Amino acid sequence: MLRVAVVEDETECSELIQEMVHRYADEHNRQIRVSAFSDGMELVEAHEKYDILLLDIEMPHLNGMEAAQKIRETDSEVVIVFITNMAQYAIKGYEVDALDFILKPINYYTFSMRFTRALGRVKSREGKRICVGTSGGVKWIDSRDIYYVEIQNRMLHYHTAQGELVVRGALKDVQGELEDWHFVKCNQCYLVNLRHVSEIRKSIAVVAGDELEISRRNRNAFLAAMTDYLGAQ
Repeated sequence: MLRVAVVEDETECSELIQEMVHRYADEHNRQIRVSAFSDGMELVEAHEKYDILLLDIEMPHLNGMEAAQKIRETDSEVVIVFITNMAQYAIKGYEVDALDFILKPINYYTFSMRFTRALGRVKSREGKRICVGTSGGVKWIDSRDIYYVEIQNRMLHYHTAQGELVVRGALKDVQGELEDWHFVKCNQCYLVNLRHVSEIRKSIAVVAGDELEISRRNRNAFLAAMTDYLGAQ
């Protein structure tokens, strides 16, 4: 379940934002738990972990920018979106790695687009725990730790942060399991985790230091997926 905090001191505006979040959840069939705070200090003192913060900037006691700075001291992953009528805060938002700004007055179309982008960043930071059958039983792997999966003679080679794991299987099955977590084929032999791509040059993708060929057939789809992934960062 996605956890969202709405931090807004104006009751009417807070209720409107919460309604938009619930509408988005209904339209996209997402389970979202929404918590509301009327001040940045309430958020900080709650000591709760959230996936997305929708933060007003101008609030009494502790404003949104100050609250974000305190949150960043303990949580580098939470996605921050500021909601404000003060456009000049946009540059300062980079100091707390804010993803986006929504200017008041808020309309649902703009909110929906920004919220979709926020979800994209949440997704890019998530991992999936997958089960890999081995000769001695099973092994659990976090998808974030997989650099890429290679197929050779019907054997899958999982290249991971913990080393290489080799099991029998089909690449198409692995692709079906991991494609929602930013794994894309660069050719018929490699399924690449886009979070570990450090460089692309001509027909080569550099993944965790390894140079993998990007086939002509897969090039457009691979580059498009990489662009979408980077756009969500």
